[in-house]
Amino acid sequence: MSIVAPKGRKQLSIDALFRLVRSGFDPIPDHRCTDAEISLTDTLMSAFAMFSLKSPSLLAFDKQRAEGNLGTIYGIERVPCDTQMREILDPVSPESLRPVFKSVFQQLQHGKALEAMAFLEGHYLLALDGTGYFSSKTIHCASCLQQVHRNGSITYSHQMLGAAIIHPDVCEVIPLMPEPIVKHDGTAKNDCERNAAKRFVAKLRQDYPHLKFIVTEDSLSSNAPHIETLHDHGLHYILGVKEGDHAYLFAQVQAAEQAGRVTSYERHDRAAGLRHRFRFVNDVPLNESNANVRVNFIEYWEMGADKVQHFSWVTDLRVNKRNVYHLMRGGRARWKIENETFNTLKNQGYNFEHNYGHGMQNLSVVFAMLMMLAFLVDQTQQLCCALFRAVWAKLGSKRMLWERVRALFYDYAFASMRQLFEALFYGFKKSSPIIAIDSS
Repeated sequence: MSIVAPKGRKQLSIDALFRLVRSGFDPIPDHRCTDAEISLTDTLMSAFAMFSLKSPSLLAFDKQRAEGNLGTIYGIERVPCDTQMREILDPVSPESLRPVFKSVFQQLQHGKALEAMAFLEGHYLLALDGTGYFSSKTIHCASCLQQVHRNGSITYSHQMLGAAIIHPDVCEVIPLMPEPIVKHDGTAKNDCERNAAKRFVAKLRQDYPHLKFIVTEDSLSSNAPHIETLHDHGLHYILGVKEGDHAYLFAQVQAAEQAGRVTSYERHDRAAGLRHRFRFVNDVPLNESNANVRVNFIEYWEMGADKVQHFSWVTDLRVNKRNVYHLMRGGRARWKIENETFNTLKNQGYNFEHNYGHGMQNLSVVFAMLMMLAFLVDQTQQLCCALFRAVWAKLGSKRMLWERVRALFYDYAFASMRQLFEALFYGFKKSSPIIAIDSS
């Protein structure tokens, strides 16, 4: 019996998403004159294709820009050279890319693909974390963060606050538009993750006013101003806390335990050989200076045969024996923003920390946003496309998948990316090269 390539949801197919991304680039204003030889849409789509194909550098992409299927698969009429791409994209506002992220997310909603990501009573678990993607002692632009060292030297860098919808039982993550952490016009001080979080939360509510979120972050975010920001925007939270950083909170928990207010609870997972131990208490002050900020506290130990792990969180969700295990899994899932998102971008072919081009205005940030957009499309395929998953399983690793995609993309003619994936799935007979011989 012959093997048939799995079918997928048409509106969430990779070729449909490529068309959606391209149409999303069309309204972005072009700073140049109207008779420019290469359109801004073609330039943005070329940069997106570079990250979609996991080209190791802009130079490598430039060398092959006349080859392959950039026209048929990505809909690009004219591909800019590397210098043109940098010059055209440098003045582009990173914020102008936000509607493209929203359109892909809305497509996921319409295709009911996000139903599998619902975590607790219709809420989505949203992980936030900061990361750096550029650092140099020589290359810099006006928006670079600056770290002045004791010897007077300066390290320039770019960072972002990443955000992704995650689920403890789902491998895929759904990244949202990140918030750049950059030095803003007219300011001498560096930007910071806390300010970026304020901007991100406000934009999140503008983009998705009715979606229900539970934000999960590390212990640096467990401070009163941030919790009040989350509360003001109607966001629930599960935030890590550490005894060394939150001594007053842990002292209050200890006092509550002596007063008999703390609940202890255990459950056993005999199949895994694990014992889960909890203690929790509701309605305790976060710290002494913000006694009006009340939180619910969870402490957890995972005890195996030869290893004990310990975690603790605060949340605004009332904790009881029925939901504490579920809340713990939500808090522990926060690592997916680091592992499934940032580590994937850095170590599985995306070359996140490679400098594709810095520019003098926005180029570095624009490239980072376009890489994240390509990652969003890939994660959508991983979540929704059985053919993508089948090819990935056949080849054994993401790196091998991207390598084979690039090889076929540049050596053979395809009408669509699905056709290319089908060639990888079924296999195909390679024809012998036709060599022209000059007999004169």
